[in-house]
Amino acid sequence: MNDIAVSVKDAVKRFREVAALDGVTVGFERGKIHGIVGRNGSGKSVLFKCIVGFMELDDGEITVFGERVRPAKPQDIGIIIEQPGFVGSESGFRNLKMLAGINRKIDDERIRETMRLVGLDPDERKHVRKYSMGMRQRLGIAQAIMESPPLLVIDEPMNGLDSGGVAEIRELLKRLREGGTTVLITSHHAEDIDELCDTVCEMEQGRLSVLR
Repeated sequence: MNDIAVSVKDAVKRFREVAALDGVTVGFERGKIHGIVGRNGSGKSVLFKCIVGFMELDDGEITVFGERVRPAKPQDIGIIIEQPGFVGSESGFRNLKMLAGINRKIDDERIRETMRLVGLDPDERKHVRKYSMGMRQRLGIAQAIMESPPLLVIDEPMNGLDSGGVAEIRELLKRLREGGTTVLITSHHAEDIDELCDTVCEMEQGRLSVLR
């Protein structure tokens, strides 16, 4: 079995004269947590969007579990890259139930179990528009993991969480890794990277270098 979950080869993505990705080549092994650090605008989010198929490369190739990534092609990836677009007038459970209805892979009990895993009450009737930023982040993580995808791609997973929430989500990500899930994360917090990540890469002006 190929141990590489995500392979990026000579990836180039330009926005007019600016190369957001400038010949990026990297492989991310299965069953590990991989961190990418870098300043805002360094290319981290663009790389993630290309990996999950939200953006198309201008040159190069990305494969996920051996299949070439193409925009709009369904992939078994849990994703949080931008603020999740939940329906504000519905509860957290109802939002996840609607999203689960797209693939019809899981039942209500799995949704409830996942909400409890991220520290949310599935029976809470509060509308999502009344959620705090931390609660919305927890719901986004629940949405990303509820169908047990083999790959998670999460941009700033600890956004909006208090110290207790950060500790809970770190432990959750570790348990997912133990279960064989491959995780790609970015974080501005050095502690997240130091505690969670098996490998660390840095993006700067569209170029990627391996730190460890």
